[in-house]
Amino acid sequence: MELIDILISLIPLLSSSFLTFYLTKVWIRIAKSFDLVGRDMNKFKKVLVPEAGGISLVISISLSLLLYVFLKTFIFKTELHLIEVLSLLITFLLAGFLGFVDDILGWKKGLKQWQKPLLTIPISLPLVVINAGHSTISLPFLGSVDLGILYPLLLVPIGIIGAANGFNILAGFNGLEASMALLIFFSYFLISLLTNQLWLAYVCMIITLSLLSFLIFNWYPAKIFPGNTLTYSIGSLIACIAILGNFEKFGVILFFPYFIEFLLKARGKFKKESFGKPLKNGSLTLRYKKIYGLEHFSIWFIKKFKKNVFEKDVVFFLIMIELLFVSLAFLNYSFQLI
Repeated sequence: MELIDILISLIPLLSSSFLTFYLTKVWIRIAKSFDLVGRDMNKFKKVLVPEAGGISLVISISLSLLLYVFLKTFIFKTELHLIEVLSLLITFLLAGFLGFVDDILGWKKGLKQWQKPLLTIPISLPLVVINAGHSTISLPFLGSVDLGILYPLLLVPIGIIGAANGFNILAGFNGLEASMALLIFFSYFLISLLTNQLWLAYVCMIITLSLLSFLIFNWYPAKIFPGNTLTYSIGSLIACIAILGNFEKFGVILFFPYFIEFLLKARGKFKKESFGKPLKNGSLTLRYKKIYGLEHFSIWFIKKFKKNVFEKDVVFFLIMIELLFVSLAFLNYSFQLI
């Protein structure tokens, strides 16, 4: 590839980063002017923070992906993988729209728990209709199994709907959602390179850079909340890219903390809140006597080593848990090569 081609290829990557940074600043002002704010439940004074910040990522990533398609079509004269990119983009936009509607309706008045999985069914259709992924999967004790038409019609929707809703349940702390997503998509970037899927690695880097720019505003103390706009849209992408890259097992391992979170939330019949109980000195203590989420487990565990547990401690601890599963995912991949 010539130098000019490399420079042109950098444009969507840079646009993803700079657009997210700029649009997040703009959205903070807009959200405040429309009183679209929520209370930071892990702060003693319950400060008000602009909501639905994920809209800046949805716009930035979508425009950057469209720019990528434009460059491939008009500059590099290739249509390779364009259908996959456009299908992924449609899924992303549909999930982002659903999340934004939920954010606008509000935390307490938003969509009901049973409505969310039903409304996320249409977001899986773009990958279903292009028959994305490979129907042959590896199962424990059974080895390789060809699921045939069951893969696109059943497993693909289950994966996308599950990830879109599942990514939404481990949340509520400054910087948590964006930093966990950042780890997942950077891992996707690396595995795409290792499997020689350069187009997918490029898409993952667009998403990673956008998340990095958003995290500047979302990190403690958060100037903006991601909202369901981010969690639904990013969650759907987590499944989409694993399916398109044919590394579903790798994605499942990375998503394992969310399976644990689901089981802990189920223990409380999905009625217990993830937040800690803030104290006057800025630290957190357990809100309930029992543990109903990894966030609660983090507070309980850290308290065994520190007198005061702060919000950043919880987020760092959960990042370490995700890094553990990142390591396991790459270890599993390396074993497959032996």
